[in-house]
Amino acid sequence: MYKRVRLKDTVEVPPEDLGDVSPNLVKRLLQDKLEGRMDEEVGSVVSVTEVQDIGEGTVLPNRPGVYYEAEFDAVTFDPQMQEVVDGTVVEVVEFGAFVGIGPVDGLLHVSQISDEYLAFDGENQRLASNESARSLGVDDAVRARIVTKSIDERNPRDSKIGLTAKQPGLGKHDWLEEEREKREATAGE
Repeated sequence: MYKRVRLKDTVEVPPEDLGDVSPNLVKRLLQDKLEGRMDEEVGSVVSVTEVQDIGEGTVLPNRPGVYYEAEFDAVTFDPQMQEVVDGTVVEVVEFGAFVGIGPVDGLLHVSQISDEYLAFDGENQRLASNESARSLGVDDAVRARIVTKSIDERNPRDSKIGLTAKQPGLGKHDWLEEEREKREATAGE
């Protein structure tokens, strides 16, 4: 999910900063350019941590700045298919719950939460079952598996990650704890 990687990219140093092309300046320019950006190969760039090397500057016709290729270390978030993730419910809607997993949200569709029917309670921002009195709401901790992933590099906000919590060991953390306690109680009998 989170990885430390070494990347290369080009940054434009504006004319007013050409007197001090330092690793700190290049790091700030890389952070402004890349942090929060999605890339199919590396995922989402969470943080540019350290500039390792700055190449020779290149001047392009009709451009005011000078372009430098830099090699740098970054922390990225790259969710993988079938990966189990822990997250927090950030929004509940009629068709499911959006779960914050790192810098992105995944959709836990109502059909992928439980075998029980879950009704939407808009007033309390939760999905609730009449059968077991279980509910899932905003700020609830959840463990889920990534089952679909569609990354949109141009519009990262349009990227889609689908989750499921219907397999054993997945679901709301409170439900998992209840099940563990039941198993321990029946094992002790």
